[in-house]
Amino acid sequence: MPSLPRIRRGRPRGVRAEVVPAVREPAELSHNGLTWIHLDTPDTEQATVLAERFGWHALDVEDVLSKRQRPKIDDYPDYLFAVLHFPVYDKTVQRLNAAELDFFLGPDYLVTLPTVELLPVTRLFVRCSEDEVLRESLFGKGSGYLLYHVLDDLFDYCFPILDKIGHKLDRFEDEMFEGRSEEIVRDISNVKQEIISYRKIIKPERSTLRLLERHTERFLPENLELYFDDIVDATERIWDLLDNYKEVVEALEDTNESVISHRQNDVLRILTIFSVTMLPLTLITGLFGMNVHFPGFGSGTAFWAIMGAMVVVLGSMIAFFRYKRWL
Repeated sequence: MPSLPRIRRGRPRGVRAEVVPAVREPAELSHNGLTWIHLDTPDTEQATVLAERFGWHALDVEDVLSKRQRPKIDDYPDYLFAVLHFPVYDKTVQRLNAAELDFFLGPDYLVTLPTVELLPVTRLFVRCSEDEVLRESLFGKGSGYLLYHVLDDLFDYCFPILDKIGHKLDRFEDEMFEGRSEEIVRDISNVKQEIISYRKIIKPERSTLRLLERHTERFLPENLELYFDDIVDATERIWDLLDNYKEVVEALEDTNESVISHRQNDVLRILTIFSVTMLPLTLITGLFGMNVHFPGFGSGTAFWAIMGAMVVVLGSMIAFFRYKRWL
């Protein structure tokens, strides 16, 4: 069975784990001539106001307001528009769903518009507004560098979800051989569905991020052009882990079915042995139970002779089964 590698990307020091409320109104932060605007689930009016302010194309605004778009990059002379997807756990249905992040990148601004709240983005925005040193560090190297940190935090957020899937697979493997094969069938099916959903999110993302790496070069200083290669590398590592988990869950599913089948065969083997051993005994009792006179009919000697014959037949059959290694 394939192994379960772990790739953990540590949370940067100073990141607070408190729950940050979702941004319902456009939140704006400016420093060093760079503006970051963040808004969760924008409505038509809010998107239109931002489009008029920055001169976005009407089709991009339509994409922002639509329910689901495939990951893509639209490059314009004045700005860059992109759609990316990230996995989020939906507690209502207890499944992984794709959260969409729409963003506009210009020479002096970054606008992030997720369709649902993405905690890493919200937390980074709050930290930048409260920490002057961090704000100076992220806003002082151009809009492309700020976008890199936004995406880097989002992909960091993906790895704990993978770790949870890996721990589930480890637990299922232990429970499988502890006599709980029938109980974990549904659990294995749920994890398999999570892996499939995760793969659907990441697969189209890989080619989009390679395009993003090329298109963001004009928004980055020359010495920072390789930063987005780290994002592409993170995506490839996530995909490699998902491939590995896909193989593991399929192997666990096959092994679990084999364990269940083996136990069912054991039950059928025992029942078959009981049936086969009782067959000749039933035949003997049936023959001597007929209303026909036989030697010793009605005497105790005949009864014990019949019982002895039955014991001998039973012992002979059990010995034969053991000789054949059926027992």
